[in-house]
Amino acid sequence: MTNLISALEQQEQALVLGGFDEDTAFEIGNALRERAVASKAPVVIDIRTANRRLYFAALPGSAPDNDEWARRKGNMTLRKQCSSLLCGERLKASGQSVGQDMGLDPLDYAAHGGSFPVRVTGVGVVAVITVSGLPSRDDHELIVGVLARYLDVQNISLDAFLEG
Repeated sequence: MTNLISALEQQEQALVLGGFDEDTAFEIGNALRERAVASKAPVVIDIRTANRRLYFAALPGSAPDNDEWARRKGNMTLRKQCSSLLCGERLKASGQSVGQDMGLDPLDYAAHGGSFPVRVTGVGVVAVITVSGLPSRDDHELIVGVLARYLDVQNISLDAFLEG
C-alpha cells in the first residue's frame, strides 16, 4: 500500500506544468479524447477549475453516471489538492472513509481514481483533469499517460514506479 502511495506522490511531483490556461486545457483535453477514442474507451473527460468548466467530452458508451462520477472525483481532487486515487489510497491505509471520517458528503466527493490535479510551478493546484468510465486505476493512468506525453516525462506509469 505505501509503495502505491509513494508512486502516486512521485507521479504528482513529476507532472507539474509551467503554466495553464484555456488553450492548455483544450490541448490536453483533445489529447485525452484522441487517446480514449483510439482505445474505444467509453469515458467522459472533464477539465475544470473550482468554478469553471474548461473542457468536456462524452465518448460513445459513456453514461450520465460517468458525468456524476467525474464531478465527485474532481471535487475530491480540488478539496484535497491531490489525485482522487492518491486520496483513496491514503484513506484505505488509515482505515477511513470519505463520509464518516472526513465529514464530506459521498454524494459530492469520491476517492476513486480518475481525477488528477493540474499543478503549476510556483502557483499550486489551479484545476483538475478528470476521466470517468474505466476502472479506477485505468482512468487515472489515462490522464497520467497523456500528461506525461504533453510534458515529455518518461517512465511515469504506476507500473514503472512500482517495478523500479
